[in-house]
Amino acid sequence: MGNILVFGASGQLGQCLAHVARERNTPGLQFLPEDQANILDLAGLRAQFARYQPSYCINCAAYTAVDKAEDEVELARKINRDGVANLSQLCAEYGTTLIQISTDFVFAGTGNQPLVETDASAPLSVYGLTKLEGEQVVPGYTSQYFILRTSWLYSEYANNFVKTMLKLGQERDELRVIWDQVGTPTYAIDLAGCILTIIETQSREFGLYHYSNEGVTSWYDFATAIFELSGTTVKTTPIRTAEYPTKATRPAYSVLDKTKVKTQLGVVIPHWRTSLQTCLERLQQAVSAA
Repeated sequence: MGNILVFGASGQLGQCLAHVARERNTPGLQFLPEDQANILDLAGLRAQFARYQPSYCINCAAYTAVDKAEDEVELARKINRDGVANLSQLCAEYGTTLIQISTDFVFAGTGNQPLVETDASAPLSVYGLTKLEGEQVVPGYTSQYFILRTSWLYSEYANNFVKTMLKLGQERDELRVIWDQVGTPTYAIDLAGCILTIIETQSREFGLYHYSNEGVTSWYDFATAIFELSGTTVKTTPIRTAEYPTKATRPAYSVLDKTKVKTQLGVVIPHWRTSLQTCLERLQQAVSAA
């Protein structure tokens, strides 16, 4: 399998990759420290590619501050587009397979049917636009790539919706949560498992794929499930998006169709409630062990 370079190693998905690689005893993953893994530094990147001669490059690095991106367009574009171009160029030079992570935010979310990979993209935010631009630069450099669009990532690691809800559920008597944005939560541990499956099976089914957990929910119902499964008592009130204005517009419906990833890559995907239960149990175990 050779060496596998992971960029964005300190982020949520990077930490989940490290977790799953330990569980599976997957060899070869190189989690580069931030000072050696700046995806905007082409010369520095080339030094790492020359050193490791990687078979795979996993790019978990991204500008993900969705609302802040509306004011930092150029920075978001540099990281989400130009950084991806740098990695794509080096992957082409070294015969490395690129695994690039993208997002449901590339869609407008105006429909009501699960989105397939060939559906038209029409991002509503700077974040979504720059992530789409990142997708689009890859094929100009290399044909050896997997682009995985995902949605609503959470895990035991870093900051995310599940951990925020658990914290607020302990601090407040009532929470107002949006109910008219519909999608699918994705346990980042499951996504990490999908990535390692692609590598371990040495798949050559290159291309664009959708990956999230199975099922459909709203942010309100997701929050309600978090409180129910964790035994947290807090009143939750559903509100419309219009009652909670944000600088960036989110897609109202971004359920991803996973048929392609399941049939072509043989990936088994759990239901979002099953994975949420697993995450909550692991978070509780961590608290008990502390």
